[in-house]
Amino acid sequence: MKKILTVVAFATTMLLGIQTTSAQSLSQDKGRPEVIAKAETAKLTETLNLNGDQGRTIFRALVAKEVGYQKNVDGKDLKNSSVVAEKKKLDDQLKEAMKKTLTADQYTKWLKVNN
Repeated sequence: MKKILTVVAFATTMLLGIQTTSAQSLSQDKGRPEVIAKAETAKLTETLNLNGDQGRTIFRALVAKEVGYQKNVDGKDLKNSSVVAEKKKLDDQLKEAMKKTLTADQYTKWLKVNN
């Protein structure tokens, strides 16, 4: 009887531990650049009708932008000239990548949706 109670207690502890671990990883993933870029790419794929190559290229560009934002822009004073310059540089890099990747119609539509 004692062994059965020990096994049940151990199994219950393991199940509770697994639920806590997965809940923590879900909350941590939301702020990762890849997760943010994937969600944005999915929206753009639907809106702009992107093909596979375009989707991959745009995903990479969005990840680069998010990484740059998290390093140099997020949480910093947006009135600071160096932060503003870095934000503009990252935005310009994204625009350039979009212009190279998208067709003229898609790019025009992206500009309307993005602004």
